[in-house]
Amino acid sequence: MLKTSLFNKLTTLGLVGAIGIGIFTLAKLQEPKLNVLGKKHLNQTEFKKEAELEKINLNLFKQMPSFGYSNLIADWALLRFIQYYGDDEARDQTGYELSPEYLELMVKNDPRFVTAYLLFSPAISINAGMPQESVRLLGEGLKSISPKQENANYVWLYRAVDQLLFLGDVEGAKKSYAMAASWAAEAGNLVLAKANQDTVSYLEKHPNSKKVRIGAWFMVFVNAQYPKTRQLAAQKIRELGGTIVRFPDGRVVATPPKED
Repeated sequence: MLKTSLFNKLTTLGLVGAIGIGIFTLAKLQEPKLNVLGKKHLNQTEFKKEAELEKINLNLFKQMPSFGYSNLIADWALLRFIQYYGDDEARDQTGYELSPEYLELMVKNDPRFVTAYLLFSPAISINAGMPQESVRLLGEGLKSISPKQENANYVWLYRAVDQLLFLGDVEGAKKSYAMAASWAAEAGNLVLAKANQDTVSYLEKHPNSKKVRIGAWFMVFVNAQYPKTRQLAAQKIRELGGTIVRFPDGRVVATPPKED
């Protein structure tokens, strides 16, 4: 859920005066895209042109001054990303390589927007195959985030998952898990703080543990915003020898194999 109403902000008359030229330029660039949004079964060439146009739009917003409307630009980036990510037909043709650019625009304009990091990180690491970019951009954003912000500790946790699962950086993951524990404790979530600290301790003794990796994939599974991300997480859990168990009362747990 957006923290502000994008549509209310779009009615602000000051926006027209402040960034009229930039918006006009963007609108002209978007005309061909808007004309094809409703068309189905575009060919690969048309999908590629659409992605190239979107990259131009993103570069425009990254280079232009915000004129005091940073939050509006950040909201635009989030909405565009949701549309971009959800267009399965287009992504099957062109992939997800623009995902980090949306987050980069978010970090530049609203680095304290915690919810955005939790949406972007799996898409960048899993779908775009760029976990190093996810780790880098989450690290940049964390410089501006307060541990007292709601769910702020999860940004460290997602960074730890990227480092552990996709980069094989166990030492980096331990540091991020430790920070997640510290921030969770500061926010009063002692259960999560203990769980993260226990993960650090376990990785000290079992750096190649399947149990910890299954736990990391399970975190991706239960927090996934998109079905395809959840499906991939379930597949990875099974590949590691784990099992996802669903109980009649709605609980879902991941059971690891006996520790290697």
